[in-house]
Amino acid sequence: MAPWSMITRIQAKMQRNMVREFFGELISTYVMMVFGLGSVAHMVLGENKFGSYLGVNLGFGFGVTMGVHIAGGISGAHMNSAVTFTSCALGRMSWKKFPVYVLGQFLGSFLAAATIYCLFYTSINHFSNGHLTVTGPTATASIFATYLPSHMTLWLGFLNEVLLTGLLQLCLFAITDKQNNPALEGTQALVIGILVVIIGTSLGMNTGYAINPSRDLPPRFFTFIAGWGSEVFRAGDNWWWVPVVAPPLGACIGGIIYLIFLGSNTPREPKTMREPNMHEEHRISVLPKTGSQSSKTSPLTGVSVSSKLSHKSRLPAQPVPPLSDSAISLERF
Repeated sequence: MAPWSMITRIQAKMQRNMVREFFGELISTYVMMVFGLGSVAHMVLGENKFGSYLGVNLGFGFGVTMGVHIAGGISGAHMNSAVTFTSCALGRMSWKKFPVYVLGQFLGSFLAAATIYCLFYTSINHFSNGHLTVTGPTATASIFATYLPSHMTLWLGFLNEVLLTGLLQLCLFAITDKQNNPALEGTQALVIGILVVIIGTSLGMNTGYAINPSRDLPPRFFTFIAGWGSEVFRAGDNWWWVPVVAPPLGACIGGIIYLIFLGSNTPREPKTMREPNMHEEHRISVLPKTGSQSSKTSPLTGVSVSSKLSHKSRLPAQPVPPLSDSAISLERF
């Protein structure tokens, strides 16, 4: 009985909204990063025999899809601290949730990096001849974090990350905007995953499209303590801070552009079940025609309605306005 009582208490604590949202972000980010980093490991360690750049994009894109399925109805499955920052900055989420979401994302990403390191430990040592390097032909640090190519400058890479994250956030708002042309109910996760694939395949070459501090900083910190050393922060003219600062800036810009130029605060007029001037003969009676006592339960309110009506008294049905979209919609990022 004691173990069962302990499990019951743990379940009660887990049902608290903030706790569930924390674990929702942790687990969804972990799943997304395991699939994403695993695909990068295949490309780097397999020397394009077992993986490819397209495979990396598919790994991250459909990793995002799985993450949305895991926590979309719990936390919204941000899996991206730039998206979380924008949600708070634009008043779509309380700031008190910001550290909870970011902590969950960072911890999930760090654990994913540790998982990939353990799974590919022997392959990493074989590929690098036992030397963990950040740059060069046998570099393996790029499995875990993004690094600036030699042909890119620091500030050009910064602008690249701002633009890509801005496009990400702008499209996310469009996908979830009930007043525009949103993704069909139940397809949001797939559409968001396809969005990530599109960004990677079309614009990801220059910087590796981090577009997410939660994707880049925790794995970079893991490589720092796992043996790659401080070079993971110094490489690429100290590139490490760009994937931390540029994505939140770009996400805010993209979100503001969408809300100002395309967003709408005008509610749609609810559609009635029938025209008010409909002919009397077309009105449908929902009350019994006999004088006996009857009881029915409304499918909308769950309230039992009893009526006693003679066969001579037949009242027309009154139209019930449908629930508005805002009352039943759940915005996911």
